[in-house]
Amino acid sequence: MTLEQESSGSDRADPLDPFRQFLALERDVLVLSAAMFAFSLGFQMTSRYMGEYMYALGASAFVVGLFGTVGNVISAVYPYPGGAISDRIGSRYALTAFGLCSTLGFGIWLAAPLFADVAVGPASLAVVAIFVGLFFSQAWKSFGLGATFAIVKQAVPPSQLAAGFASTETFRRTAFLVGPLLAAALFYPFGSSDADVQFAFQLILLVAVVFGVVGTLVQHVLYEAEADSVGTEFEGVSQVVGDLRAMPDELRPLLVGDTLVRFANGMVYVFFVIVVTRFLEVGLTLSLPAVGTLELSPQSYFGVLLGIEMLVALLTMIPVAKAAERVGLKPVVALGFFVYAVFPILLISAPAGDGPGSAAALAVLFAFSGLRFAGLPAHKALIVGPAERGAGGRVTGTYYLLRNLIVIPSAALGGLLWGGFPNPLTGTTFGGSPTLAFAVATVVGLVGTAYFVLFGEEFEAYA
Repeated sequence: MTLEQESSGSDRADPLDPFRQFLALERDVLVLSAAMFAFSLGFQMTSRYMGEYMYALGASAFVVGLFGTVGNVISAVYPYPGGAISDRIGSRYALTAFGLCSTLGFGIWLAAPLFADVAVGPASLAVVAIFVGLFFSQAWKSFGLGATFAIVKQAVPPSQLAAGFASTETFRRTAFLVGPLLAAALFYPFGSSDADVQFAFQLILLVAVVFGVVGTLVQHVLYEAEADSVGTEFEGVSQVVGDLRAMPDELRPLLVGDTLVRFANGMVYVFFVIVVTRFLEVGLTLSLPAVGTLELSPQSYFGVLLGIEMLVALLTMIPVAKAAERVGLKPVVALGFFVYAVFPILLISAPAGDGPGSAAALAVLFAFSGLRFAGLPAHKALIVGPAERGAGGRVTGTYYLLRNLIVIPSAALGGLLWGGFPNPLTGTTFGGSPTLAFAVATVVGLVGTAYFVLFGEEFEAYA
């Protein structure tokens, strides 16, 4: 099915179109959607719990933050070589290679506890294995970011860009809803000890490996790319510099504000699970008439909270994208930035313990956090909208490259503020704390939000 065939029936983007195409079992949509769902499910089940898993393996707060920073490095540098590989061997084999690498990464994480007793300097070989697995597990995500943006830009008229991105985001994030709930179910029979956390998370990783294998096989056997055109003719560093200079002026305030907000989120994102499970220690006890009493450990309840967050995102993403056509993209993006900014301080200040009030407060907070995803379609439309037709992929790739490079040290900084660090100049130790790390993150996020509100520009089609 060609792009022209997809868009010929209507000028308006239909947010439910991905689901209709999937149910119609059109071959190309089925194959790519199935692979996307499988890997997104695996990523969401595992990535949000990695901080807890590393703590259970004996990692410190700084090492957990360093893990987040290495993930930022990979996110920044993988897309360009990913595109070059795709050009070299074709989309089908590139997708297969990326899928195999990601599945191998999940497998390395699964085997990591076997090496917990082997010391490597101040850490254990198990923690080192977690970092090694990260380089593999991120491989599949490196494919097609700029191409996806460019395709949506070409498929819908400018005034419908937010709805067009809502269409793709809705389908992808359905896996983001299912993944955490499945993780919560797998954590349910176990307690909160480090041994229980390790064993339960290994079960989750085993499921991720299975999904990775299935996704890789499906895309390799059934995918039939007639014309691979992603990432053509990359000319090296000179092209990157040229793309940075050619970035539309309208994007610069958005890039500054977005980078500050993402830096703030990066400082604490990997610690969200630790705040719920080890700082607040909030679980959930439910008495159900037909089932009896259900006691969810903090680890299991965290999966439920992620499910609540993504359910709100899915329910609001399409209405908010439609609202952007009336009120403009800028207010919607600013709302998303604000939610990103204030969530850390609200989370770290939430009531602790197993009481029903604490569980309810966290449920409300994570539902509120879901609103940040509602602004993503408008955000993407604001990024790609000012680009010249046919240059959407390059503009998107340049934007994300620069933003992700600046955000790289954020998680390590958050880890230092969380755990403290020695001052070599004075011989004293800076006593960090979780509250300090999350408060600083909120301040940085609010500065970015305010900058965008003051200087950000509206895309003409939505003005």
